Amino acid sequence: MYLRGSSINLRRRRRKPSSPWRIAFLIALILGVLYLNQVVVPATPYFLSATPTPTRSPESLTAEAEELYRAGKLPQAIQVYQQAIIANPGNPRYYLEMARLQIYTNEYEQARISAENALLLSPNLSMGYALKGRALAYQELYSEAIAAIKTAIDLDPNNAEAYAFLAETLIDQGDYEDIQTAIDNSQKARDLAPTLLETHRARAYVLYATGNYADAIQEYKAALSINDKLWELHYGLGIVYRLTEEYDLATQSMLAAIAFNPENPNIPTDLSRTYATQGQFGKAVQYAEQALKIAPSNPRLHGNLGFMYYKNGDYEKALKELTLAVRGGTTESGISVEGLPLEPGRIADEYYSFYGLSLARLKRCDEAVTVFQLILQTMGADQIAYYNANEGIAFCQETLGTSTP
Repeated sequence: MYLRGSSINLRRRRRKPSSPWRIAFLIALILGVLYLNQVVVPATPYFLSATPTPTRSPESLTAEAEELYRAGKLPQAIQVYQQAIIANPGNPRYYLEMARLQIYTNEYEQARISAENALLLSPNLSMGYALKGRALAYQELYSEAIAAIKTAIDLDPNNAEAYAFLAETLIDQGDYEDIQTAIDNSQKARDLAPTLLETHRARAYVLYATGNYADAIQEYKAALSINDKLWELHYGLGIVYRLTEEYDLATQSMLAAIAFNPENPNIPTDLSRTYATQGQFGKAVQYAEQALKIAPSNPRLHGNLGFMYYKNGDYEKALKELTLAVRGGTTESGISVEGLPLEPGRIADEYYSFYGLSLARLKRCDEAVTVFQLILQTMGADQIAYYNANEGIAFCQETLGTSTP
């Protein structure tokens, strides 16, 4: 106990200047305590702080993607597979399934990239090469496609899908010498996996290409019984129904295909031709216009619309579209269109014929006859082109009352 007035009680102790090392030590000590409280031993979260959402497992994501695929919601399924890849980027299966769906949604370059990503993870993956080949085939790179699919078969001789893809690609290539090989490969796919959707689809396509329409219809129906939400199956079935002159069934199938894939211009184009075959040119024009809105720079679609306008008796509009198809030019909206060359074995000769006929109907026979003579010089061996050109020349002779050289 200190007495009042004691020098000890009243005298303040003189502080020594603080050492920089001591200050640094204290700061480090404080930071260490904060770290222990907040990181190593976290405190209970604040009452209003957001609770972190648990990360979904890749398995649950792929299950959802497969359900979306079965429901025909392919873009949504692709998005979910992308999430699965983020959750587990090292699984090649997710890239393969995404590539398969990207082919169905016309994203062929993206499908090729997805298949190649799978191969980066697993270089000897047979399905990676098979799907890469199928994507290349849709890009009309047939030599590369066939090489990739054959690699898939070399890696796994029991890969039924690879045989199915090879059969379809050989048909797409259009070389009639490959027909028997395509038939053999589709048969091999069926032997390996008789209930696989791709097997039925390939068999249907080969049967269609070889004129066996009744059997092709049955194969398409078998594929649709597995998944009736795929546009490609409805579209293929519609084409075969048109060839068998079952037009109501053809239009039903093509409308179903459009519902599942509204961004593919080939479907409304073929639907327009189906209506034209029945003489329903108003509807034919409607779907030809729909196709052109999807791909306005495609000269074939301008030609198809011009053909429908001609058949509907609207020669001015027909000439406008057919001029873009055969001569090229720029649309009213500023889109550039490259004209189609007149070559044997190409659909362009039909567009040239109706281009000339439109000119003739509008009494521009000097121009029309020049077109018809070009067709005769270039396409004389084609009976249909030859007939149309001579009919056009005869029409001009009758209209003008003069002979034409």
